[in-house]
Amino acid sequence: MLSRVTNTTMTNTAQRNLQTSMMRRAEAQEHAMTLKRISRPSQDPMAAADSLRVKADQQSAAQYTRNIDNGKGWLTALDSALSNTSKLMTRVRELTIQGGNETLSPAARNAIAVEVEGLKRDLLGQANTRFLGRSVFAGNSDAEAAFTGTPPVFTGAPGSTVERRVGDGQTIRVDADGAAVFGNGPGSVFDLLDGIAADLRAGISTSARLGAVDAQFNRVSAGQAEIGARHSRLLNAEDTNKIQVAALEEQRAGIEDLDLAEMLTNLKIQDLSYQGALSVTSKVLSPTLLDFLR
Repeated sequence: MLSRVTNTTMTNTAQRNLQTSMMRRAEAQEHAMTLKRISRPSQDPMAAADSLRVKADQQSAAQYTRNIDNGKGWLTALDSALSNTSKLMTRVRELTIQGGNETLSPAARNAIAVEVEGLKRDLLGQANTRFLGRSVFAGNSDAEAAFTGTPPVFTGAPGSTVERRVGDGQTIRVDADGAAVFGNGPGSVFDLLDGIAADLRAGISTSARLGAVDAQFNRVSAGQAEIGARHSRLLNAEDTNKIQVAALEEQRAGIEDLDLAEMLTNLKIQDLSYQGALSVTSKVLSPTLLDFLR
């Protein structure tokens, strides 16, 4: 059985075809303005889901980048403080050896004692090094200084650590235990220097203190070596994160971004298609009785 094709049927069909062509052209124009494959999730739900997943991974990678930069600041501050401490301890050792000379005059001994006390103040300044308002030797304590008082006593949080997450399941410690590096109480480097200065003023040879000075120097060197190892791990994590950031951006671009040449070609095709549909429709639709009456 043959269906009758009326003018109304042809008109409705022509309208649907024109609307479809017009929608495709509008979509191509939107792509041309945004240079994006998908402007709304409804255009491609699977691609939209992939895009959201990649963007979530990008946000994580961006946070890792910030954590790494912050961690590098902490470790740089620590390395600088320990390097300066090592230089100060080298001078302390030299003065301790000089103080072992029993032929020194009281004035010479007093001059050495004064310098030792100055070195103690310098060491205290290094022990209280801060980064972004936080003491790098006090753990997660919010104390303004890791060592306070006379004699200086460790005021940080014992056993606590400051860590930064630099990758999936990877964290790196960025602080140092001030009590482990400088000691605390009677066994601290500050107590040691007080003892050296007291011996010098009392006319006692400081040679017996040399072993303690070397032990303190070794503690500082060990701390510096550990910081160097952590910094190396942090740099490796930074390189890995940079590769990940580049790979994620490539994935995002593959999902969302349009090739300029492809976009321009498609826009031209859709425009020609729409113009052609208008022309064909105007010729195919036959005049109605109303057209003749006019």
